[in-house]
Amino acid sequence: MLSARHELLLDLPPDAAWARLRDLSLAPHYVPGLTGCDFHPGPREGLGASRRVRMKRGFLDESVVDWREGQGLVLRLHRAEQGPPFPFRVASFRYALHPADDGRTRLCLSLDGDLRGGRVGEWLLAGVLNKTVAKIAVNLKAFYETGESQNPDYSSVP
Repeated sequence: MLSARHELLLDLPPDAAWARLRDLSLAPHYVPGLTGCDFHPGPREGLGASRRVRMKRGFLDESVVDWREGQGLVLRLHRAEQGPPFPFRVASFRYALHPADDGRTRLCLSLDGDLRGGRVGEWLLAGVLNKTVAKIAVNLKAFYETGESQNPDYSSVP
């Protein structure tokens, strides 16, 4: 199983970081390449919430499969009922928040999944996926701390 991870400190207290993280509509402001976000019918937060993020070419559905109030969430990545995007057999994205000793918040992100190429696929894609997760973390930090969108592909105002 592949796990691309990145951690950093947010210059925000945990409650402020959680207030932003729980708003699932904000992803286009920090995930590179997203052009929009629409919610599927049902809850907009919590277990069972589901959104479709639009990209330049296509879409990705993300459904909340784990929700820990104030601590984080896990999204299952899929394309409708067709399963996860290529090259994954199974894929999820985890956002976790941990209080830091100085009143700030440690953000831990991970993209976890099984690749269709097995160990060879993991070896080939690990670096790219680690860079992608790191970029999302850095963009999330900048957006959460400044309120300024970090994604030029997304033109809406929060």
